[in-house]
Amino acid sequence: MGVLKEFRDFAVKGNVIDLAVGVIIGGAFGKIVDSLVNDIVMPVISTLFGGHIDFTNLFIVLGNIPQGVPRTFDALKKAGIPIFAYGNFITISINFIILAFAIFQMIKVVNKIRIIDAPPAPPTPEDVVLLREIRDSLKK
Repeated sequence: MGVLKEFRDFAVKGNVIDLAVGVIIGGAFGKIVDSLVNDIVMPVISTLFGGHIDFTNLFIVLGNIPQGVPRTFDALKKAGIPIFAYGNFITISINFIILAFAIFQMIKVVNKIRIIDAPPAPPTPEDVVLLREIRDSLKK
């Protein structure tokens, strides 16, 4: 029973609960960033490049395409044909950059709040102040 009690004590510590909340919020935030990239950023980028380019459908076929299989990303993946999907990599890279930047900004705000909320340094004891004054006068 000692192991179960030790595990219970570990599981209900604040850090584990905070980690669980962070993972859940991170998953939801990842979906938001995914939508931002796929529904807002990528259409603007593809329009800037002169057309309605869908980066997820940019790929190079590495194998032979059998008769009757459409030349689309999904169809080729389902057929098990090897493809070099560099467009999907571009989309995921943009997702990562936006997500990393958003997390960086959130951490900056949290750090500013921590500095503001930090308790002031305790006053220097009087004997230390006197010793410093004596030291400084001896240096002169």
